[in-house]
Amino acid sequence: MIIKNTLILRQFSIFCLLIFLSSCGPFKPAPSDARKVSPNVDERVRQNIEQGKGFRLMGGDKQKGGTFDFASSNELWRASLDTIDFMPLLSANYSGGIIITDWYSDGKNAGESIKISIRFLTNEIRSDALNVKVFIKKCKSLENCLVTETKGVLVSELKKKILYQASIYKKENDKKNFKPYDNSSKPDRTKKKRIN
Repeated sequence: MIIKNTLILRQFSIFCLLIFLSSCGPFKPAPSDARKVSPNVDERVRQNIEQGKGFRLMGGDKQKGGTFDFASSNELWRASLDTIDFMPLLSANYSGGIIITDWYSDGKNAGESIKISIRFLTNEIRSDALNVKVFIKKCKSLENCLVTETKGVLVSELKKKILYQASIYKKENDKKNFKPYDNSSKPDRTKKKRIN
């Protein structure tokens, strides 16, 4: 009788624990819009696998080793470095999300230099992902310099060029990593079973 009661109590506590855990946020599915989801099961499976949301059992594309996320795989980072590649870098910290150039002068305007700072606020390619600051230093003599931050056309042009280049890198990366869904191993659902 005591063993039976402890077994029932144990099962009840496991049941309560499962109910409690299932009500937690991470275990709830993300809300979806029924108008955007295809009613065709095969279409949903193909789309999920192509977007990398699905998984394949018994084979699929086996790859050895792990997945490493380096700065070269971040499209915004690469696009930013490519855009300002003519300028000497003072600091480029991928984990800190910032690129700072050194003072640069093209030699056309004597005593005038430019410095650019790019902060990454997110890895997503969108207009508010970057915080670009451009500083201009004008020197009349070696000791008499004035540094000002400009918020003009140069900042918006830099952001536009970086975002455009990052979107090109993203499209190339998506095209390179695209894996079409192979439906050949799935049983044919169109055949009707005959009942004898």
